[in-house]
Amino acid sequence: MAHALVSPKDAPNPPAPEQRVVVANKHSEKFVGTLHHGGSNKVVVLCHGFAACKDDSIMIDLASALTKQGISAFRFDFSGNGESEGEFQYGKYRKEADDLHSVVSYLYQEKYDVAAIVGHSKGGSVVVLYASIYGDVPMIVNLSGRFYLEKGVEERLGKEFMDRINKEGYIDVINKSGKVLYRVTKESLMERLNTDMHAASLSISKECRFFTIHGSADKIIPVEDAYEFARLIPNHKLHVIKRANHGYTSHRKQLCGAVIDCITSNEAGSTPP
Repeated sequence: MAHALVSPKDAPNPPAPEQRVVVANKHSEKFVGTLHHGGSNKVVVLCHGFAACKDDSIMIDLASALTKQGISAFRFDFSGNGESEGEFQYGKYRKEADDLHSVVSYLYQEKYDVAAIVGHSKGGSVVVLYASIYGDVPMIVNLSGRFYLEKGVEERLGKEFMDRINKEGYIDVINKSGKVLYRVTKESLMERLNTDMHAASLSISKECRFFTIHGSADKIIPVEDAYEFARLIPNHKLHVIKRANHGYTSHRKQLCGAVIDCITSNEAGSTPP
């Protein structure tokens, strides 16, 4: 099921060996991941954001930072994204949490110690949901996840999105050249709007060590969302990176350092908003 892609033993300062892994979810969709061997069986799973993939620069930079600390990393494409099978969908937060569970289960079966799950943007919301449903990973790191899922919809779909989707049953999102990027069905939109992050946050076990990292200059998902997670999740620590945007474009080093600090820290504790 897995075969090595890179193992340059003779190179000076070789990168951590990478291994291509294919995992099937409960819908028999195969999704593709890259396992970065850090020299131990301790592994951190990395989850990309909306319409992104495992090759997003944040995922690659985090994997590199982790392996430099001797921690393995696994980055993968959610179904319908990147190299993975399945249809791209707008909502499917619960389905992505289920995809993630298939990955975690696979790694446990392969005798890896899944130390943490890290999710960025939509992936951040997904890992919150995951922790509330499964509770089988001791640490969660939410990077710029959205708490208020009803927000951000109008910016993508337009002001009259509910009227349009009730009339047509779907909305096609197009780019400036008129190409259809993806279709938003009424079912997928309602799944997003009905996903209750407040209830999910409250139902996370206090045994789960939870960290939220957010940029103070995030214009896509405002830092106020991070404070809501901090207010509701029992065993939580919040770290706000000053002047960082949603993609941590000029603050990637600080982001990687903060994630490493979370993974290697002894306890989360409570940090008030």
